[in-house]
Amino acid sequence: MAKETKNTDPKELTVEQKLKALYELQTMLSEIDKIKTLRGELPLEVQDLEDEIAGLSTRIDKIKAEVSELKSAIAAKKIEIETAKATIAKYQDQQENVRNNREYDFLTKEIEFQNLEVELCEKRIKEFTVEEKIKSEEIVASAEALEERKKDLEQKKNELDEIVSETKQEEEKLREKAKNLETTIEPRLLQSFKRIRKNLRNGLGIVYVQRDACGGCFNKIPPQRQLDIRSRKKIIVCEYCGRIMIDPELAGITLEVKEEAPVKKRTSRSKES
Repeated sequence: MAKETKNTDPKELTVEQKLKALYELQTMLSEIDKIKTLRGELPLEVQDLEDEIAGLSTRIDKIKAEVSELKSAIAAKKIEIETAKATIAKYQDQQENVRNNREYDFLTKEIEFQNLEVELCEKRIKEFTVEEKIKSEEIVASAEALEERKKDLEQKKNELDEIVSETKQEEEKLREKAKNLETTIEPRLLQSFKRIRKNLRNGLGIVYVQRDACGGCFNKIPPQRQLDIRSRKKIIVCEYCGRIMIDPELAGITLEVKEEAPVKKRTSRSKES
């Protein structure tokens, strides 16, 4: 019977194993970042277009509501005009049967007032009609812009879907591997690594030493610190950029060492006698 293999507790791993696991994780995450770079600005462009379409739709609905209110206001003013005209006709009939000048003057003033009301309503109707026309034109312009944005969105989505379909399988495999690898790394160390990565533009949270300098910020590393890195006994962080540092051999990198050309000895010419 075959023995069941047990998952190693992350705390039981040596520092060397932890660093190697982190570097492998870094490699996978970098590959995922490259895939995201292939998509470029398309996801953001799609999001912006979706936001713009939502904004235009809300604007059109708002303007339509305002147009509806203007139409209702125009209808109300027309009713007011009809009411005022009916009142004027009534007062004019009453003027024919007045008993004294006082009643006649009163009715005359009421008729004048109602005529002013009619004029004011007609003025308001003209204003509302002009405003309704402007807002209706805004609706047409916004609707045209909305259709254009929808076409742009469809095009961008098709472009994005095409790129995603080409890289989806590869990205899913990398994410699955990265997820499995994360379970082998101590949670505190993984959290620190992710925090370092998040604060860096290129996302490289762990780098190998290059020519006695940090592979991230290229600041020189003191000799004793270099020995500590090569010994792989503890996790060393760059004091300048905060990246975790490892030696190139652990990262599987062989750095080219330039051999210095031997210095030719100068031969002293013998003095002529």
